[in-house]
Amino acid sequence: MPNFVSIPTNGIKLRAVVEGAGPLVVLVHGFPESWYSWRHQIAPIAAAGFTVCAIDVRGYGGSDKPGRVEDYSLEQITTDVAGVIEHLSPNEKAVLIGHDWGAPIVWNTALTRPDRVRAVAGLSVPWTGVPTAPFLDTIKAAFTDKGRFFYQVYFQDVGVAEAELEADVRASLRKFYYALSGDAPAGTWPKDKPHGATLLDRLPDPQPFPAWFTPADEDHFVAAFEASGFYGPLNRYRNHDIDFAWQQAFKDRRIEQPALFIGGDRDLALRMVPGVNPVDLMAPHLPGLRGAHVLPGIGHWTQQEAPVQVNALLLPWLKGL
Repeated sequence: MPNFVSIPTNGIKLRAVVEGAGPLVVLVHGFPESWYSWRHQIAPIAAAGFTVCAIDVRGYGGSDKPGRVEDYSLEQITTDVAGVIEHLSPNEKAVLIGHDWGAPIVWNTALTRPDRVRAVAGLSVPWTGVPTAPFLDTIKAAFTDKGRFFYQVYFQDVGVAEAELEADVRASLRKFYYALSGDAPAGTWPKDKPHGATLLDRLPDPQPFPAWFTPADEDHFVAAFEASGFYGPLNRYRNHDIDFAWQQAFKDRRIEQPALFIGGDRDLALRMVPGVNPVDLMAPHLPGLRGAHVLPGIGHWTQQEAPVQVNALLLPWLKGL
């Protein structure tokens, strides 16, 4: 059984799995995931001589679930992460590793709390600096104003996506995970979906699911989201304007700590803006970047789809810090 602990931070409590001994490494998951997304990394990192802490982000799993949309801003969640470091390693800095939404969370924690972070790695979502415009303004110009569906726009109205996803949690997770995986054929995520469509519209439910996501894995995530719902997780998407205003205080900073990026060449997150390779935009904002790796055939669920390749990159980087 995992070693679950309850960590007080920023006025709430986060559930986390903590293993090993040595310098602290905090793992931060994305949407819609949990600490379990790091199941293939926890033991190897601990065996390499580190204390590993894989959290449930606020709103997820066994962590507290505040009730307001604004409780899920980047400012609040990065403060959560800094508090986890303070609780587990009060006199030392920690290494942060994040995937999907966990990547912006750890990038922004490294940027705003260099007193707590000694190195940072992002999976799937690269760091391209403090934004110069609110994210949804850019997306609406590229998608909504042209009548095209974009999932984060769909997520804005409280209760709408929750109702769709919670109607059949198992089917929702299967469809969403598969459509963003490296196993899904090109076009599985419909590019011609119109604004006004639903998230799961036209997404297939594969039978069977690719081998990297076992029936036991599926059961774990389904149980977690049937218990917690999707309100807290979706609120992360509803704070873009609040996040943008907060980030402007740090627009003259760069992330100076040693950094690493790992993504997949079939990850739609790296193709969000046509004609732009986000990885090419990282270097000016990450002077400590020690590698930007794009794994062939891998989709969005980086460390779950490719645990061997990801661990082979993470462990030498960690040991070399």
